[in-house]
Amino acid sequence: MRVTRPMLALSGAVAILALTGCGGSGGKDAAAVPKEVSGSLEHIAAEADCEPDMQTDADTIRQALCKKGKDKYVLATFATDRGQREWLNSAKDYGGYYLVGRKWVAVGQQKTVTALQGTLGGTMEEGSEHMNPGGSHNKGGHGGGSGHHG
Repeated sequence: MRVTRPMLALSGAVAILALTGCGGSGGKDAAAVPKEVSGSLEHIAAEADCEPDMQTDADTIRQALCKKGKDKYVLATFATDRGQREWLNSAKDYGGYYLVGRKWVAVGQQKTVTALQGTLGGTMEEGSEHMNPGGSHNKGGHGGGSGHHG
């Protein structure tokens, strides 16, 4: 079976929704961002002290689940810059927080990816707020208890 880009974007987006949850008040920005890591998914995972649980291993994308304490996040590497940007454009429609490096992305709760930035470098990007009117999910400002709708 051939895995298509839309299928990969959808699987990534589903994983993002499952992992980002509401929570985490991302107070402080990383004081000093280190030089951005690069390399294979396994190399980047090792830098983040993650033993990757592979979910997708295709020619265009490799995707794994990682844990950092109690927090989980998705780590994905891409064969091309274009493939990465297309994946991000699709996945960001679902909200969430993205740490973006050259041909890799880490996706999870704001506090998790902010902490990863201190190890992996990269640039923080935020997903769309259209799934959460007023941006309450992405800003960490909801009152809690109600869960996700959608």
